[in-house]
Amino acid sequence: MKVTVIGCSGSFAGPSSSASSYLVTVEEPDRTWNVLLDLGSGSLGPLQRHVDPLTLDAVFLTHLHPDHCADLCGLYVAHNYAPQGAPDERLPVWGPSETGTRLSLMYHGLEDGGMDKVFSFEKLVDRVAVEVGPVTITPYAVHHPVEAFGFRVEADGAVLAYTGDTDSCESLGPLMTGADLVLADSAFVDGRDEIRGIHLSGSRAARAAVEAGGVKRLVLTHMPSWNDTDLCRAQAEQHWPGTVEIAEAGAVYDLGAAAEGRAV
Repeated sequence: MKVTVIGCSGSFAGPSSSASSYLVTVEEPDRTWNVLLDLGSGSLGPLQRHVDPLTLDAVFLTHLHPDHCADLCGLYVAHNYAPQGAPDERLPVWGPSETGTRLSLMYHGLEDGGMDKVFSFEKLVDRVAVEVGPVTITPYAVHHPVEAFGFRVEADGAVLAYTGDTDSCESLGPLMTGADLVLADSAFVDGRDEIRGIHLSGSRAARAAVEAGGVKRLVLTHMPSWNDTDLCRAQAEQHWPGTVEIAEAGAVYDLGAAAEGRAV
């Protein structure tokens, strides 16, 4: 299983990265499986450097804020108006309640049939796993002002935990436990952002990973461009027994056993 950071900027696209999007790729002898976690503002462009959007097998949305889902509108255009014609099968899009309705409202002037012509909208249920070929995605309801989920992604014995947007909550334990890689929200900074119930800080992300147990790598992500990444890392490393990494657009993490989880 490989994880490619398509975009990792928090809240809006930054100068060096689009907003949130992560591509999970699993190679099998007869085909490659491509599962996308979020498709935030600006991320459809860089996604095309790594995969043909028409070959995606499923999209999973943590929640319906634009920095996690806005480019589904562009993906709809890519599917519906491709010169060679739309794919024969609708693309499964898993998300919170009313995902199809909300995205259709975002895209003004949809034709008859709307996005349902190319997307099959499916509702996420807390802790009910979804299988896409060899990939198992288990959503965990997390603590954000709107309905939101983190994703535990498993394939070939490897585990990715992606928190989405959340503050500290009980779900982070089972979401992260034993993960080879944790992509953790770190939009807030201790001493600056005191409001609770929206985002993790680096220190809270690190504490959650330590308390979960067995986490091999901690990568902070979803930082808006005004964050000092060195400060976020320093706050996390006060609690993490090792080096805390910072997500960068284009980074690839190979979670195969032979690669021992090292970034490519």
